Amino acid sequence: MENNPSTYRFIKIWTTACRFLLAGVFIFSGFVKAIDPLGTLYKIQDYLLAFGFPDVFPESFLYLLSVLLACVEFCLGTYLFFGIRRRITPRLILLMMSVMTPLTLWLAIDDPISDCGCFGDAVVLSNWETFWKNVVLLVASVSIFKWRRCIFPLITVRFDWLIALYSWVYIIVMAIYCSWYLPVFDFRPYHIGADIRKGMEIPEGARPTVFETRFVLSKDGEEKEFTLDNYPDSTWTFVDSRTIVKEKGYEPPIHDFSIIRHDDGEDITDAVLADENYTFFLVAHQLAQADDSSIDLINELYDYSLANGYGFYCLTSSSDIDIMKWQDRTGAEYPFASMDNITLKTMIRSNPGLMLLKEGTVINKWSQNDLPDEYQLTDRLENLPLGQLNPRSFMNLVGWVLAWFIFPLLFVSMIDLLWEKRCRNRNKEVN
Repeated sequence: MENNPSTYRFIKIWTTACRFLLAGVFIFSGFVKAIDPLGTLYKIQDYLLAFGFPDVFPESFLYLLSVLLACVEFCLGTYLFFGIRRRITPRLILLMMSVMTPLTLWLAIDDPISDCGCFGDAVVLSNWETFWKNVVLLVASVSIFKWRRCIFPLITVRFDWLIALYSWVYIIVMAIYCSWYLPVFDFRPYHIGADIRKGMEIPEGARPTVFETRFVLSKDGEEKEFTLDNYPDSTWTFVDSRTIVKEKGYEPPIHDFSIIRHDDGEDITDAVLADENYTFFLVAHQLAQADDSSIDLINELYDYSLANGYGFYCLTSSSDIDIMKWQDRTGAEYPFASMDNITLKTMIRSNPGLMLLKEGTVINKWSQNDLPDEYQLTDRLENLPLGQLNPRSFMNLVGWVLAWFIFPLLFVSMIDLLWEKRCRNRNKEVN
C-alpha cells in the first residue's frame, strides 16, 4: 500500500467515507433509541417473544438494556466521528455488525416481527431493507477495522477524554429526560397536532387491510373469544383483547384505534373523535404495572373535567380484575374503555399518561411526571395555553438538541485547536 500512492490514496478516501457513514448511522440510531427508551424496550420484548422467551427478564432489566444499547451506539458513533479510541471502536463496531447482520437475515427470511426497530419510529425499514442496510454497514465496518490506521483524529489526545466523557453524559441525560417526561421527538402517528381521523383514512381506490378485534371474556370459570359482532352481555368478565389482520391491504398510519366502553361494550370511537368539546384520555396499557404515585392529580383532573363538561376516559387493555383493583387502590370514579395493548403503548410512552383531544386532534400530551395541576388549570381549557394546539416546530427541537451536543463539542475542539497552535508557536520560538 505504501509503495503505491494511488492505492494508498484510494484506501484513505474509502476508509474515511466508511468512517463517516458508520459514525452518522450509529449516532442517529443511538439517539433515536435514547429519546424513546420504552419504544426500544417494547422492540426487545418483540425479539424475545420471537425467540420463545417472552417473560424471561424483568421489564426493569430490559429498560436498562435499552438505555445501554442506545448509549453504546451513540458513543461509538461519536468516537468514530472524532477519530478517538481508534483501537477499541472499530473492533466493537465490527462485533456489533457481525451479530446484527445474520440476525436481520433471519428476520428477513422468517419474518417473526414487522421491523427490526433499528431506527425506532423515525425511519421504519422492512426486514429485507434492514438486512441489505446491514450488509453495507458490515462491509464498512470491516474496512475501518482493517485500515484503522487511516482514521485521522479530529482532536488531539489532550482533549479526547473530554469528548468521550461528554458523549456519555449527554446521551444518558437525554435518555433520563425522555423517560421522565416524553420523547423530545415524537415520530408516532399520535404526536401533538395529529388528526387521528385523517390518520385512519384510506386513499380512494386503495384496498384496506381488514382488521378484527377479538375479546377474551370469562364466565363461570370458562374463557371464550368474541368479536364486536357477537359481543356478549355484561355478565361476562373482560380478560384480554387483541387485534388481528384478517386480510392484508393498504395500512394507514392509524389502523387499530378502537374505543370500546367498558360498561356495555359499545364502540364509542366515532363519537369521541367527532366531539367538538375537549376529551381527556388517561392512557394506561396495563393497570397492574401502572404507577399510581400521581393518582391524586388524576382524580383532580377528572373532577375538573366533570366541572367543565369535558370527556374523560381511562383507556386500558387490562382485565376486569385489574380494573377493579385499580379502582380500589386509587378511588377512581372515571369511566374505563378497552383498547388494543399495542395501540395504547404507541399513543403515549408513559403508564399512565395523559392525552388531550378535540375533534379527533391531539392537542397535548403529558407523562405521569408532568401532569397539569390546579395552578395550571385555573380556567376553562378554551382560555388556557395548555388547551391550545401549539406543537413545537421540528426545526426548533432540532436546534435545541444540537445546541446541547454540537456547541460544547465545537467549543472543546476550538480550545484544542488554539492550544495546539500555541504549542507549535512555542516550539518554533525555541528552535
